[in-house]
Amino acid sequence: MSKPVNYETIEKAARTREKVKNAVVYTFLTLWAIMVLFPFYWMLLTSVKSYGSYSSEYIPKFFTLSPTFQNYVDAFTTVPLGQYFLNTLIFTVITTAVMLIVIIPAAFAFARLNFRGKNALFTLFLSLMMIPNELVIITNYTTVTNLDLRNTFLGLILPSVTSVFYIYLLKENFAQIPDELYYAAKVDGTSDLKYLLRVMIPICKPTIVTVTILKVIECWNSYVWPRLVTDDPAYYLVSNGIQEIRENGFGRENIPAMMAAVVVISVPLIVLFLIFRKKIMEGVARGGTKG
Repeated sequence: MSKPVNYETIEKAARTREKVKNAVVYTFLTLWAIMVLFPFYWMLLTSVKSYGSYSSEYIPKFFTLSPTFQNYVDAFTTVPLGQYFLNTLIFTVITTAVMLIVIIPAAFAFARLNFRGKNALFTLFLSLMMIPNELVIITNYTTVTNLDLRNTFLGLILPSVTSVFYIYLLKENFAQIPDELYYAAKVDGTSDLKYLLRVMIPICKPTIVTVTILKVIECWNSYVWPRLVTDDPAYYLVSNGIQEIRENGFGRENIPAMMAAVVVISVPLIVLFLIFRKKIMEGVARGGTKG
């Protein structure tokens, strides 16, 4: 006779394997989180150390018993960090708003309208993503210089008002909306613009919010292009303002003051991501899912 199967033993072994697996996964995730978050902790810790205490540390310390916020005061008084913030805010808001006005109708046209050569045009459009960014920057720089737009907000904004990737993301999201809604709206005499504003945008709001947040982050972190077209401190953004802070503000040696400025610049993006992280994940997931 065959030996009876001990289901309790099998179940216990399965639970043990699951616990071991979870322990390994959570250990790995914990270690990964420490590796990712440590630079932020070190930046914050350094920003609250005085210059004297930081310079006297032959062996870096992972804590401080005498934190100071003087570095944050210096960040706003030694250099015009407030002006850099204002410039970045103007650049980010206008660029993001104009980009949405450009990419939403473009995505709608590729997703819903029928016109000759649409697929070929969209393929050609996607092929632009294959062009190295350095070549685009050179072309844009030559154009902006010839138009005498250097050291202007218009020169900063114009090359950033569209994105092939964001158009593709929205187009895929718009394409998920059933055609029957569009045909029913056309039967009722609804124009394409009204259908876009009243039906498609509300349905695809998570993806549009995601694109908006990603564009805000992109603009806030923009460095190379603003560095190329602005050499007037009156138009510096927070990203290229860091270099000005280092060269003509605190100096190369005052690392705590530099870290304080970096913390101040980083906080808005961190807060923005923490608030909208669920919408970002939802929008990206919806944009990449068909059906």
